[in-house]
Amino acid sequence: MTGLVSTIVEAWQELRINKTRILLALIGVALSVAALTTVVGMGNLVREGYKASSERNGGRSATLNLGVYGPTMPDPEKLSQAYRGIQERYGIKYSTNVSQAQHGFQFPNGVQDVQLHVVDPGYGVIHRIEVDHGSWFADSDEQRFAPALVVSETFYNAAGRPNLTTDPVVTLAGAQKTTAVIIGVVPDQYPYPGMPPSAYMLTGAAEKAGVTAGAYGMSSQFEIWVQDAQAESLQAAITADLQQQFPGMEAQANRGDYASHGDPFAMVQLAVGGIAGLVMLLGAVGMLNISMVTVRYRVREIGIRRSFGATSQRVFVGVMMESVVATAVAGVVGVMLAVAVVKNPWIESKIAPGLTEFPPFPLEAAMLGLGAAILVGALAGAIPALVAVRVKVIDAIRF
Repeated sequence: MTGLVSTIVEAWQELRINKTRILLALIGVALSVAALTTVVGMGNLVREGYKASSERNGGRSATLNLGVYGPTMPDPEKLSQAYRGIQERYGIKYSTNVSQAQHGFQFPNGVQDVQLHVVDPGYGVIHRIEVDHGSWFADSDEQRFAPALVVSETFYNAAGRPNLTTDPVVTLAGAQKTTAVIIGVVPDQYPYPGMPPSAYMLTGAAEKAGVTAGAYGMSSQFEIWVQDAQAESLQAAITADLQQQFPGMEAQANRGDYASHGDPFAMVQLAVGGIAGLVMLLGAVGMLNISMVTVRYRVREIGIRRSFGATSQRVFVGVMMESVVATAVAGVVGVMLAVAVVKNPWIESKIAPGLTEFPPFPLEAAMLGLGAAILVGALAGAIPALVAVRVKVIDAIRF
C-alpha cells in the first residue's frame, strides 16, 4: 500500500513539472470523457422518456391483454368472473378492465362530449399514470355515491379549473343526470390546439352513471401486469384456461407493452456505444503522442535513476502511473461537465418531454466515463513505459 501511494505521489509531482506539455492532451481527454458520459447519460434519459410514453399507451413490461372472441359476444358477467378467477389463480396483483366511451358533460360554456376511459384502480399502476393535482383512484372510490373522475388538463380547463378541495363537482349530461366529483388531474399526453377533453372513470361508477355500450359502442378488454420472466409461460396457461371456459370461441392473451418484441433500444445503444468509443480513441491517441514526447525528454533522467538502482518494474510503473493519474483527474472533470449538461433542466425537458419527474444521473454512465479515462491513461502510458524500460543505462546517461 505504501508503494502504491508513493508511486501516485511521484507521478503527481512529475505531472506538476511537465504540466505545460500534457495540459492540452488532458483537455482533450476531459472533453472526450465528457462527450462519452454525456452521450450515455442522454441515451438513458431518452430511453426513460420513451419508456414512460410507451407505458402510458401499452402498459408496463410485461402487460398481457386478455380477450375472448367468437361469432357472438360472450356473456359479460361470465367473462368478468373468468378474468377475476384467473387473477386469483395466478396471483396477479395489478389488473384492470379497459373500455372506451363518449359521454356529454355540462361545462360553463355548454354541453360537450368527453372521451371516457372506463378503468379499474390498477390501470394507474399498469399505465404509469402521473397525477398533477389530486390523486388517482383508490379501491374505495367504487363505493362513492357521486362517481369519481380523474380528468385531463383540457377537461379541467373547460370545467373552469374548480378547487378540488371545496368545489370539485361536474355534471354528466343526458337522460340520467349525475353529479361527478373530480379527484385528480393528469397532464395531456399529446397537447395540441383544440384538443378535446378526456377523463377516467371507474367501471362500477360508469355503470351506475348510465355510461354503457349502447349507442357509444364501448369495447372492453382486460389487462394484467406480470413479471417479464413469467410472461411467456402465463400467456400459454391463461389462453388454455380461457379456451376451456369458453369452448368454441377464440381466447387470447397477448403482450401489448413496448418490450413485447424485444428491447427497442438495443441497436441504438450499440450505435451510441460505437460513437462514444471512437471519441475516446481520439482522446487516447492525443494522450499517447504527448506521453511519447515527454518520455523522450526524460531519457537522461530515467538512465540516472536506473544507475542508482531503480528496477525496470519501478520505472515502468512510475511512467505509466503518470499517465493514469493525469487521465483520472481529467476523467473526473469530464464526468462533472457531463452531469452539469445532462441535468440541466432545459435539456431534460427537451430530451424527455414525456417525463414529469426526471431520473438521477445514471451512476453507470459516470463510472463508464471515469473507467474509460483510466483505461486510456493506462494504454497511453504503457507504450512510453516500455520504451523507457528498454533504454540502456549508459545510452540514457549519454543522451
